[in-house]
Amino acid sequence: MPYLIETWDKPEHDAVRQANRPAHLAWLEENKTQLLACGAKMDDAGQRAQGSFYIVDVDERADAERFIAADPFTLVGLPDRVTITRWRLAFLDRRSFL
Repeated sequence: MPYLIETWDKPEHDAVRQANRPAHLAWLEENKTQLLACGAKMDDAGQRAQGSFYIVDVDERADAERFIAADPFTLVGLPDRVTITRWRLAFLDRRSFL
């Protein structure tokens, strides 16, 4: 069952995000089989990331917790807050899965 993981970056941590972005992207590539979707949450101008969304295809909440705990952004303390919510696919890429 998929889980939606949402993170909020700590204030004034843009440099931490940028310094660790290459490791984060490499880690996403290594774990792409678990990803249905992911991406940064941007400010309205599209200039500054403020956190991330991940939709991961894992069996249990504990798997989602392990997934986000291993993210290089998490390992360097970028997130101020993280939520994990069970998610049910209804629409994706303009297609209904209902």
